This record gives sequence, C-alpha cells and structure tokens, in this order.
Amino acid sequence: MADDLAWELDVAKRRIEQLEATLMRRTELLEQRQTELHAIKSSKAFRMAHVAQRVMDRLLPLHTKRRSMVKAVTRKLGRLVDPRTKNGPPPEARHLEECTPPAEYQRWIRAFEPSAADLQKQRQHAFPRTPIISLIVPVYNPPAAFLEAMLKSVQEQTYPHWQLCLADASTVPHVRPILEKFATDKRVKLEFLESNGGIVGNSNAALDMASGDFIALLDHDDTLAPFALFEIASAINANPAAEFFYSDEDKLDFSGSRVEPHFKPDWSPETLQSRNYVCHLVTAKRSLIDEIGGFRTGFEGAQDHDLVLRATERARQIVHIPHVLYHWRMHRQSTAADAGSKGYAHEAGKRAVQEHLDRLGIDGTAHDGIVPGLYHVAHHLRSQPLVSVIVPNKDAPEMLARCIDSLAKSSYANFELLIVENGSTRPETFAYYRQLEKQPHVRVVEWTKPFNYAAVNNFAATQARGELLLFLNNDIEAVNPDWLERMVKLGVQPGVGAVGAKLYYADDTIQHAGIVVGMGGVAGHGHLNFPRQAAGYMQRLRFTQNVAAVTGACLLCPTDVFREVGGFDEGFVLAFNDVDLCLQILAKGHRVVWTPHAELYHFESKTRGYEDTPEKLKRFKREHDLFHIKWGHFLKQGDPYYNPHYRLDRADFALRVA
Repeated sequence: MADDLAWELDVAKRRIEQLEATLMRRTELLEQRQTELHAIKSSKAFRMAHVAQRVMDRLLPLHTKRRSMVKAVTRKLGRLVDPRTKNGPPPEARHLEECTPPAEYQRWIRAFEPSAADLQKQRQHAFPRTPIISLIVPVYNPPAAFLEAMLKSVQEQTYPHWQLCLADASTVPHVRPILEKFATDKRVKLEFLESNGGIVGNSNAALDMASGDFIALLDHDDTLAPFALFEIASAINANPAAEFFYSDEDKLDFSGSRVEPHFKPDWSPETLQSRNYVCHLVTAKRSLIDEIGGFRTGFEGAQDHDLVLRATERARQIVHIPHVLYHWRMHRQSTAADAGSKGYAHEAGKRAVQEHLDRLGIDGTAHDGIVPGLYHVAHHLRSQPLVSVIVPNKDAPEMLARCIDSLAKSSYANFELLIVENGSTRPETFAYYRQLEKQPHVRVVEWTKPFNYAAVNNFAATQARGELLLFLNNDIEAVNPDWLERMVKLGVQPGVGAVGAKLYYADDTIQHAGIVVGMGGVAGHGHLNFPRQAAGYMQRLRFTQNVAAVTGACLLCPTDVFREVGGFDEGFVLAFNDVDLCLQILAKGHRVVWTPHAELYHFESKTRGYEDTPEKLKRFKREHDLFHIKWGHFLKQGDPYYNPHYRLDRADFALRVA
C-alpha cells in the first residue's frame, strides 16, 4: 500500500510539473500574441483597414441584409483562398498535449454517450441475430476495488447474451470470495487454476472455457462501458461477414475519472505495424481465434498485439466501431499510465511485428520507434527500381536549383529527372535547363498549353520510364538524404498505391502530415502548423500510417497503379487533383501511406501565388463543386482514417462536442 501511494504521489508531482510547464508556455504564447497584436494595430495595413471599415459602415449599415450577405461571401472566400485559415486558428495550445484535454472530453461524453433512457431502450431492443459473446478474463491478484468494478461493468451490460470466463491464478485471499459471489450468475464461468501460467497461459485457460460465438478480451482491472456489448452485437448484425471488431477506448486515471480517449482510424495495416493502435476492445469470431491457435507463449506483455496481428492477417472483414467501449485503468506498472513501464512488453511487441512481416513475406526488419510502444519497419530493397521524378516548372531557376541540388544528394541513385517547362520567360531559366541536360538522367520536356497541374503531370508520366513516379514541386528541399529511399521502400510494398512525406514550412512548422478528406469542406492537412518536433495527437507525427490522401507536392506512386486509375483528373486544374488521385487509388483497393521518416521543406505556392484573383477564385469554386459531385458519397461517409468524432473545421484533432 505504501509503495502504491508513493508511486501515485510521484506521478502526481510529475503531472504538476507538466501543468506548470504548460502554464508557462501558454503565458509565453499570450505575451507573444499581445506583442503581435500591438504590431498589427501599429501597422499601415491595419490603419488602412480601419479606414475601409468606416467606409463599409457607411455604405453597408449594420444589421442590414446587404451587409450580412457581403460578410457571408467574404468569410466563405477567405476559407477557400488560404488553406492556412480554413482549418481554424493555429492550435498552439494543443501542441502541448498529445491527448484530448479532460474538460473537452467530458463535454464530448455528455453530448454523445447514451443517456439512462437510451440504455433502457437498448435493454429492450431485439436483434435479428443474438450471438453469445464470451469475455475472456485472466485474473491474477487485482486490487479488490478494481476487480469488483470490472465484474460490475459486465453485469450492467445492456446486451444480455454474454458469457464471462474467469481463469484465476491469484495468490492473495481477497480475490476468491469476490469471484465466487459474482459466479452465482449462470453466465459466469469460473475456474481456479492450480498454478499461475502467466498472462498467456491464464488467458488460454479462460479461452478454453468459452463457448460463445465471439471472443472479447477484457483485463481484470479494466471496465466496459454499459453499452459495449450492445454496440458489438449491433456491428455483428450489420456486418455478417466480419470476423474481427475493435472499438475506441479511454483510460481511468488514479481518481477513476475518464481521460485520454483514443479515437481510432478504420482498419490500417501499416499503422498496426507501427503500434498496437487496435488495443481495446477487441472482439473476434471464435472460429478465427481457434484457427490462429489463441495466445502464444513468448509474447508476454504484447500477447494481445501478437494475437491481433495474426487474427487480422486471416480475417475476412475487419470492422472498427467508433464508440468508446473500453476503459483502460491507469495504475502502478500499467502501460496505460506509462508505455515504458514494461520494457519486456515493448520487446515482445517488436518480435510480434517481425514475425508478422515474416509470415506475410514482407522483406523488412522491425526496429524500435521513437518512444516505447512505437515501432518502425525498415523495408529491405534487394534492387533499386527506376524512379521518374517529375517536376513542373515556370521560371524560378534559383528555387528549382535548390530542389534539384537536394535531389542530387539523395542516397537513392536510380532516378531520372523530368522537368516540365511551362511558360518560362527568364533567360536564366533556359540556361539552367541547358546545364542540367548535360546530365544523362535529366530531360526537359515542354508543355505549351495553359498551366493545368493534372494535365502537365499526366503528360510527363507518358514520357517517364520508371517503375515508380515521384511528383515533386519545384519549391521542395530535402532534409534527410535517405528520404527518397524510404519512400521507395514503402512504394514497392504489395497493395501500396501512394506514399507521402512529412513536409515543413520554412519556419519549421508542419505543412503536411497526411490529408484529411472532408476537413474544411473538401480536404485539409491534419496537424497543420504544429511544431516540427511535436509528437502530434496520440503520437501520430512519429510513425508510418495509413491515410486517405497525401499532397501532390511530394507524392510517390507505382507507375502501373497510376495508369490503372487513369492518372490525374484534368478537370481539377490546380486544386484537389492530388486528393482525387488518392481516392481513385483507394477505390481500386490500394492503400495510401504517409511516413514521417521522409522529411522535406515545402516553400508552398511561391511561384503561382494564392487564390486571390476573381479568375482564380472562380476556378477554385468550380473545382470545389466538381469534387463534391465526384466524391460526395465519400465526404458523406467520412474519411476512414480520421475518426468521425473529430472536428472538420480544425487541424488539431479537437473533438466535436455538439
């Protein structure tokens, strides 16, 4: 008891230190904003805007219909013109948190979780199909309060067709009477084990007791939401072919409060190789668990990750249930409180990922990620396929030279460079072209028609000889020399149709870390403007993962996949063509992958400018409408890699609370 209290006190002290650091940082941000505000008010532009406001007040009086219409149009155009503003204010404060702030989460719980009346309706609901769900619980010396809370959470389920399988290997006296009291319910199966078989042996013992149609995994000190099994039964009925289900989850802190929700993406195989994002609550068809042989000795601490990897390799259909159904308790030595508390668990997880790669025939090695609980798969290249690097250009020879120079420093040597000349007028540009063309792997091809990003790149792709196409803006500069090699290693993996990189603005804030379809009305960049070293929401800026789309500023695509989908849709002259391409790739059954291990600077739109003229705005509006016509069904369904509970008007993974 004394050790537990000392540990919790230490955790509390560390939390206070974190909060003090957060307060200090936010105070600094406030002072910075006040300085910026003073500078703005002192500027000539602000004074001119103030005069313009007075003029507008005379021409368009307050509370008139004309003024309301003009303001509405102005706001809409502002969001369409500048992608940096369409996702809401810069999320400086949220850079300091890797998880949802507690107050925000409590508002979400009140807004979205079932009320007492809703739970009563669930108890009366009749499903066409009522599968028995067997909950597997290995028990070993849990605190009495935690054990009772777990058992009570099962008893309070609104779906009654469950079976609780308890395999107890405890050595402390308080556990047995608690279990025996709850075992009076005929749905509870209880076995007292003669010896402790460890987490794997005890889990398999509980599994042997199960007779249900589906198996769900529950730890002896965690709890279920009262509607957990109801949502699972609902998903089973809605997806009769599915064999594997997983839900969102949160944690119970030391006071029992719900914190740190993990709102997950839909099925993401590359993400699962990087971390066990599936975690809790896992439910699988009994026949699937039997087929893979249950839990495996040698993976203690990561036995669930190993089981999930093996099960998802064989499952016919995998379903994500976007509801918080599981509450993972934080306590001493719990990985819920500290992912590094069990070093052996991290090592076991790395072995599980490695064996997963071996089973699938993926030539690669699982390495430690940036922090405990994360992994990085280094794929091996036995040969170097030719990459055709396509760079459209109009003048800006200095910028192009910086891009080409960084490309020349790449550790990946087998590439050809196609520069697509389109409307340059500066003699220096053509002189630079002549210099480049002296190199055998460089060609300059000319596009003589008006600029159309999609058409320009389609034209260049017809001239390309490579097995892979890399679409690259001329305002890109590489950070790490192995960026292209890392992208190629992902691009040649079976099923991968596009690969994107981590891009920074010149001020070392994030410009691109994957595109969220639906954000800002069409598409936006998650984690936009976060600091370069930020971990991101739930560590997302630190590991390779599946996304719906990546930016065309640096996009790698296998040539055969590009041809399969018909290339870029030339109806999207400048905007959304990269998103459209990626959605076409997804529609053909391929995957889009983003990696933080390929890092580049993107000095965005410096040659073409912003959408700030009537002609550009008209074209942008036309492409905006075309995207909604073509992909309205996808927008309605939602980005599968961006949980539906996140807001679409911000880039910082804030929750919808209304």
